[in-house]
Amino acid sequence: MELIDVKLWGGRFNKGTDQLVHDFNASLAFDKRLYSYDIMGSKVHAEMLARQGIISEKEAQEITDGLEKIEKAIKEGKLQFNNSFEDIHSFIEKHLTDLIGPTGGKLHTARSRNDQVALDIRLYLRDKIKEIKKLLLLFMKTITELSEEYIDVFLPGYTHLQRAQVITLSHHLMAYYFMLKRDFSRLSDNLKRVNVLPLGSGALAGTTFPIDREWVADKLDFDSVCLNSLDGVSDRDFIIEFLSIAATMIMHLSRLSEEIILWSSGEFNFIELDDAYATGSSIMPQKKNPDIAELVRGKTGRIYGHLMQLLTTLKGLPLAYNKDMQEDKEGLFDTIDNLEIILKIYPDMLKTMKVNKEKMKQAASSGFLNATDLADYLAKKGLPFREAHEIVGKAVLYGLKQGIELEEIPLEKWRELFPEKNNIFNKDMYHNLLIKKMLANRRSTGGTSPEETLSIINNEKIWLNRAII
Repeated sequence: MELIDVKLWGGRFNKGTDQLVHDFNASLAFDKRLYSYDIMGSKVHAEMLARQGIISEKEAQEITDGLEKIEKAIKEGKLQFNNSFEDIHSFIEKHLTDLIGPTGGKLHTARSRNDQVALDIRLYLRDKIKEIKKLLLLFMKTITELSEEYIDVFLPGYTHLQRAQVITLSHHLMAYYFMLKRDFSRLSDNLKRVNVLPLGSGALAGTTFPIDREWVADKLDFDSVCLNSLDGVSDRDFIIEFLSIAATMIMHLSRLSEEIILWSSGEFNFIELDDAYATGSSIMPQKKNPDIAELVRGKTGRIYGHLMQLLTTLKGLPLAYNKDMQEDKEGLFDTIDNLEIILKIYPDMLKTMKVNKEKMKQAASSGFLNATDLADYLAKKGLPFREAHEIVGKAVLYGLKQGIELEEIPLEKWRELFPEKNNIFNKDMYHNLLIKKMLANRRSTGGTSPEETLSIINNEKIWLNRAII
């Protein structure tokens, strides 16, 4: 049985850890991505220890210099991560001690790995939230640009995946803009709870050393410090909140992906994806598959799973830190990795896709999509809307039997079908059933008229330029 003894806690034990146990227990394979944040926090911690007279200025400088050399060696690939270490904290501390001697052991004064890892993950997530917000803004900017371009492109709007009413492609895309804007807002709010300093909580009960947590918070740009040491080391709400936001965001992207998939099919033929964002078949030469959109849709369940995994992990944990909490990272890292690449791919995928404007217009021109507009027209003539709805429904039934659209029913036939209302049907009715007129009439705030949509796009462009990361 091979034993491992590169640990920060060996004094209590008579022998090293079993190799298999070490492999199961270790987290370096995934928490190594936190190395720069671990070093950042350690440098400020060492500086604070010196300011408070807990270690000397000379010792703090030796520690800081050593940490900077380690960081540089890692970045340059000269220092490789070694699986004999339990985690990123032990990896860095052992190399620091090897580099500068016993002084390196003073770095852990007034600190536990419990509050250390809580700090690292908050520093990491804070940066990642800001990066994701930047990507969201770029995506949203792309949507506003495309929406301006497609302001006069007509297509059916759907309910129950049945053609319902005529809308513009611009209006349709802007619906996703506002979904992403809500995601952006949620991330901004999440950041408030991420940006709280846990360092100084110790293992669970604070420390007997005269540390200055507020100074550390200021140096690391945290808004505040956590005010309960038990909560400081055991709180992972901020990760759950982020994963919940990520789950909502990927749900939005999955809905968009589903429409891309449908629209690129032969049954719709509304769009064609650029070759750079599609794949083929190994057996069917004619195929052009929307695999990227399908993968986004597929990864939604994966990201949902990460949220449920962490909720389930934490639900039975007593205070304070438990080893179970090591499971907070892999799902978080995977979620962030996937969101970042999706948000980088999607804007260019939309910008390069070809829009079949004629096919969209054809689809918008059949299927009685002007039925509601006709009911509105009759209601404006004085009929109760429910009665107008009944009349138009009967007219649709007549059109289906005759194989014609509402605007193709002659005026005389309208008066024949509804003799008791024949004075309400006039030639101006047909003008109100034209696509451009129907759209122009929908001028209510948030409606689909091109004029209203452009006004909203212009307002949102101002917001995008002022948005704070």
